[in-house]
Amino acid sequence: MGNYRWTICSLLFFATTVNYLDRQVLSLLKPSLEDEFGWTNSQYADIASTFQITYAIALLFAGRIVDRLGTKKSYSWAIILWSLGAIVHALSIPIGEALLPVVGGIGIVTVPASVLGFMFSRAILAVGEAGNFPAAIKATAEYFPKKERSFATGIFNSGTNVGAILAPLSVPWMAKTWGWQAAFIVIGAIGFLWLIFWWTYYDRPEDQKRLSKEEHDYILSDREETPAAAPGTPMAKISWYRLLAYRQTWAFTFGKFMTDGVWWFFLFWLPAYLKDQYQMTGTAIMLPLTVLYSMTMFGSIGGGFFPVYFINRGYKPYDGRMRAMLLIAFIPLVVLAAQPLGGISHWLPVLLIGVGASAHQAWSANIFTTVSDMFPNRAVGSVVGIGGMAGGLGGVVVTKIGGALFDHYKALGHIETGYTIMFSFCAVAYLIAWVVMKSLVPRHKAIDDL
Repeated sequence: MGNYRWTICSLLFFATTVNYLDRQVLSLLKPSLEDEFGWTNSQYADIASTFQITYAIALLFAGRIVDRLGTKKSYSWAIILWSLGAIVHALSIPIGEALLPVVGGIGIVTVPASVLGFMFSRAILAVGEAGNFPAAIKATAEYFPKKERSFATGIFNSGTNVGAILAPLSVPWMAKTWGWQAAFIVIGAIGFLWLIFWWTYYDRPEDQKRLSKEEHDYILSDREETPAAAPGTPMAKISWYRLLAYRQTWAFTFGKFMTDGVWWFFLFWLPAYLKDQYQMTGTAIMLPLTVLYSMTMFGSIGGGFFPVYFINRGYKPYDGRMRAMLLIAFIPLVVLAAQPLGGISHWLPVLLIGVGASAHQAWSANIFTTVSDMFPNRAVGSVVGIGGMAGGLGGVVVTKIGGALFDHYKALGHIETGYTIMFSFCAVAYLIAWVVMKSLVPRHKAIDDL
């Protein structure tokens, strides 16, 4: 039997790496950009939440588009759009100045040009990046049997970690050497290179000449649904209203709402945390953030493999996954110690937050796969889109509350209290999510009436 499915997994991994490289550039430049443009934490939260709310709304439609266009075309359009969006950040100041008369004409006069321009650029980036996970999850459902999906998802999802690692190793240096605009342009251009390989190596399994019959039969070995329709065959539309009638949809949606904001917080606010609490900026943050995000690799890959232990002992995929997720949900509690121990050395919160972030990636690899465990392939993209929208909205709530807390406690002279409150939420969010998910779907039940 061949292993071509792992070639597809590697393509998904590299796309996700590029996705997170583009996403994280702004947070790494936040400490210097806020000094240059005079941003408050609340204004930075407005910029970050613009990405999140646009991403949330776009995810809802991205899943539908992926199901309609198919994986190959939808992924291509997504990476073209998000790469252009990343590059547009370099023009945020003139864009903001051009938009000021427009927003002034509708009565919005308190937004600085720099904030407005970056909000516009983040919105474009968000629309494109929303296509990554629905397309990647659908490709995984197409190319992997259920027993391998969480492991494959863990591998491609580890691209988020690699992107998060490569960004602090490259972006501060680029900004220091060539200017912050060049950092956006160079990182944004990488997506177009990936596109060449995607069009060369990806086709549906039914059309893939590089896939052996043995491997194709293995991919279909544990499916509970009929094979994919032939090219050109129209599929019946599955309404969002119908999908929302299932408890399985709500379980995934609530899990994403509660936990995605934690990862957003770790991505968008940790550079600011190192500056606010330890006065670290520029290239000084490279090593701590590289170490922290390197730790998340273990959670992403190990978390995807963990449920196999239970599945191999007779549990159905969903039931084995939920057992693994319960154990994973306890791990972020170590983040509660980040602030109490932070006075000893900045490395202690870095390492403890790294453990919590690693647990998030293990959780993420499994929660995504619960969708393909229970829904037919043609509904996977839409359900992932609904849950992703909820996760984005959760991220908006976390970001806006975080920005307000940090400005409030900064004015009082002890910003560390704001971070203590936010880290406490990050620590307990997963246990809350698991309890609600398990209550909604106590045991595995495949959806077979769509």
